[in-house]
Amino acid sequence: MRRAIELAAQHRTHPNPRVGAVVVAASGEVVGEGAHHGVGQSHAEVLALEQAGDLARGSTLYVTLEPCNHLGRTPPCAPAIVEAGVARVVVGVIDPDPGVSGSGVSRLRDAGVEVEVDVLGDEAEAVDPAYFRHRRTGLPFVTLKMAMTLDGSVAASDLSSKWITSEPARSDAHVLRSASDALVVGAGTVRSDDPLLTVRLEAVEEQPVPVIVAGRQSLPLESRIWERSPIVISTRPLGVPSGEVVVVPGDEERPDPNGTARALAERGLLDVLLEGGPNLAGSWWRAGLVGRGVLYVAALVGGGRGLAPLEGDFATMAESQPVNIDDVRMVGPDMRIEFHVPHNGVSRESRFLHSDGEERRILRPDEPPSPTSHRSGGRRQAGRGA
Repeated sequence: MRRAIELAAQHRTHPNPRVGAVVVAASGEVVGEGAHHGVGQSHAEVLALEQAGDLARGSTLYVTLEPCNHLGRTPPCAPAIVEAGVARVVVGVIDPDPGVSGSGVSRLRDAGVEVEVDVLGDEAEAVDPAYFRHRRTGLPFVTLKMAMTLDGSVAASDLSSKWITSEPARSDAHVLRSASDALVVGAGTVRSDDPLLTVRLEAVEEQPVPVIVAGRQSLPLESRIWERSPIVISTRPLGVPSGEVVVVPGDEERPDPNGTARALAERGLLDVLLEGGPNLAGSWWRAGLVGRGVLYVAALVGGGRGLAPLEGDFATMAESQPVNIDDVRMVGPDMRIEFHVPHNGVSRESRFLHSDGEERRILRPDEPPSPTSHRSGGRRQAGRGA
């Protein structure tokens, strides 16, 4: 199962889940391996069985996620497992997708296949916390990224912020970006920084989708971001040079955070990196959407009043939110702090694999309050059978 988990972690597959599979012959020899690569491509189980060939008969199949039993863009896996003559299937975790959950296991057992479930379940779920978060709540998994001076400012009072952190810290942040489906910033960040919101690393096959959350002020139409056809979230229709405008209810300041997050998830963007600025970060934090945070604290002191990382009123200590610090390390001269937000009512602990391959412990967030209705649509359709 650990090998299947390693295989699953190698690919970005959203909106489909990351899945790995290993076929072990009756002799104990590994005769087939597979991992799902993305929408419309063969599932991990099918690839592993194809590699095993006739040796799959009488074998044990280890798979990180429950095999599907419905027809999507690819054939269902459970019947293929039965047809291959597999004697035993070991499942890491049951698929929380209502269209799958339990049906794959039932199909296998009805056909006489021995099935064992919840084997290294936490580790199997840790491969893809965003998929499980989405299937249970309809929301994406949100990571908040912040870079600040040692005395807590993300920018100077003139809004300048280049560069607070060192080159090693900025390179590490691009690794963080590379694991994300979408990068979310506010319109203020677009105006002040003119970002491209790209991953500037070698061998990046797919760039995350840039997302702008628009407020009352107009968007700069000459910004470089329009080269990337971003998604623009707004409370009203807008004319933009490129991309898609998604209208979400909100107040006079900005779109509702929950409605925005749900709109992104509906477009298959399940792993979201929130990069600010302070107004947007503060509103998403107070909405309870942030599940994880990565802070880069520079070896730099501003020495005065700059911009706080989270805008909004911190009226009393009773409003503070405890977090669990998972990792603290030096990145060049700067410090990198990673934390997760524990939520009440979590029934099961899960873990996730950091970009350096180390395992971190994280608690699955509860579902925030449901957003109001908004315009639907989509770039990518989610589904295990896709």
